[in-house]
Amino acid sequence: MVDPLDAYSQVVSSVAAELLPKVAGVRAGRNSGSAVVFTSDGFLLTNAHVVGSSRAGTVAFADGTVEEFAVVGRDPLSDLAVIRAQGPTPEPAALGDSDKLVVGQLVVAVGNPLGLAGSLTAGVVSGLGRSLPARAGSAVRMIEDVIQTDAALNPGNSGGALADSRARVVGVNTAVAGIGVGLAVPMNSTTRSIIAALIRDGRVRRAFLGLVTSPAPLPEPLRRRTGQAAALRVVEVVAGSPAERAGLRGGDLVLSAGRTPVGDAQSLQRLMFADAIGRPLPITVYRNGALVDVIAEPLELTV
Repeated sequence: MVDPLDAYSQVVSSVAAELLPKVAGVRAGRNSGSAVVFTSDGFLLTNAHVVGSSRAGTVAFADGTVEEFAVVGRDPLSDLAVIRAQGPTPEPAALGDSDKLVVGQLVVAVGNPLGLAGSLTAGVVSGLGRSLPARAGSAVRMIEDVIQTDAALNPGNSGGALADSRARVVGVNTAVAGIGVGLAVPMNSTTRSIIAALIRDGRVRRAFLGLVTSPAPLPEPLRRRTGQAAALRVVEVVAGSPAERAGLRGGDLVLSAGRTPVGDAQSLQRLMFADAIGRPLPITVYRNGALVDVIAEPLELTV
């Protein structure tokens, strides 16, 4: 019988062998952190706060290779940035899907904490669905579905990989919330859309609706009627916003937007990208015992 510790060690060491060469140390001005190679033509993924306002910097790989990089695009509201090395890079890491994670699952963090190149720590997924505020100028947005882990993270881990047992990158390490509490931006369909926009345009265009919401369970009669278990309770409607002009009110339960059911903040936020700007967005809400349909036209978010 295989000793459990040996099996655990084998998994972690295999992830280390696969990912350590593909995670670089990043230096951009006075900032430092980590980045992970995710394409075969030199693109690396990191945190927006790692590159800051810099346009260029250097990446150092585990084999001692140092390359200059240029910042391709950054998005402070998701804390993601894409950079491109000016020379050869290792083969890319495989990107996973954070939506398939479960609490208690083994994860491995790879990065360069405290300037210690090629460091690895292991732990578990401690929590899912966390929220993390991100700011760009006057705009504040919640990064949804943030991954919480007890894998040790320290300054310098930011921008590094959080990987599953098959060395697939399921998150980008972004913050230390306390002892034993690390947070990572999830690798999911929304993240992939952001990465694609950064490569294509250098920035992410977002639509602005003007709602502050929180998830809320639906009453049983409405649940049976709609087939939904949850919706978004409107906490605040921003004055002068598209939502106010459409007639949305505090206390409304938003059931759907764009004819798509919404039950959490991410389900609404994933609609608020460039395609929604200036286009009619049908919204159905539950108000005073009745279903109410309105049409909003989101504006482009300016920061």
